[in-house]
Amino acid sequence: MKLRNLSIACAAALAAIALCLVPAAAGTGQPSPWQITLQGAATPVMENITWFHDLLLYIITAITLFVLVLLVIVVLRFNSRANPTPSRTSHNTLLEVVWTVVPVLILVTIAVPSFRLLFFQLGIPQADLTIKATGKQWFWTYTYPDNGGFEFDSIMLQDKDRKPDQPRLLAVDNEVVVPVNKTVRVQVIGADVIHAFAVPSFGIKIDAVPGRLNETWFRAEREGVYYGQCSELCGRDHAFMPITVRVVNDRDFAAWIEQARKKFARHDARPMAVASADDAAGK
Repeated sequence: MKLRNLSIACAAALAAIALCLVPAAAGTGQPSPWQITLQGAATPVMENITWFHDLLLYIITAITLFVLVLLVIVVLRFNSRANPTPSRTSHNTLLEVVWTVVPVLILVTIAVPSFRLLFFQLGIPQADLTIKATGKQWFWTYTYPDNGGFEFDSIMLQDKDRKPDQPRLLAVDNEVVVPVNKTVRVQVIGADVIHAFAVPSFGIKIDAVPGRLNETWFRAEREGVYYGQCSELCGRDHAFMPITVRVVNDRDFAAWIEQARKKFARHDARPMAVASADDAAGK
């Protein structure tokens, strides 16, 4: 009876927690108030990350509940009052085999999709567009080498400059603009200290290291504005160098490119070649 009542109490507590978590689900593109879950997926990589996260959550929840049940049984059935004469059993062959094989099977279940996801993230497909992101203290500089090599700084907007629909500490003066359903290769480097380029809804996060050119990629499947931040503690204003990516259709992207070439034209007008990940900084 005690065991049954305790099980009912645990089930009620879990149900109450689940109800409290429903309003805390995150939106897509930016964080939500009281968010505890991952942001909505806008790329195939993030969809796979979300699926893998949920798989691990189910597995660890099942393990936790199983261990909880075992502890409850031990407490109720094997205390000194209920079991004054303890068993002298030293081992059980079947039990020892089970508690060795089952954890191995669980680890294999986790490892296989984990490796598949890792290769999917690190294998950069043929890119339709390349963007170079340079982390600086404390803002980002973006270069479009495929479109004439123009570049611009992207600096966080102050509260007095923000529009009502722009989120605080995330909106910038010059957004990164990319076309929808196109593979975008992002080359990332640091100009001074180590930064990190991260956009949660894209499922990307990669360090920007001085003297080393790192690469990542994404393919946004829906139009909209997506926000990220520097995710490496880089100094005093680390919290104030956001990333804003606007995903548009092909026609709007072509029109933006024409405007950007004029607005951010390089003074020397020299074309910029696309560097490889193995090139040193400055080449």
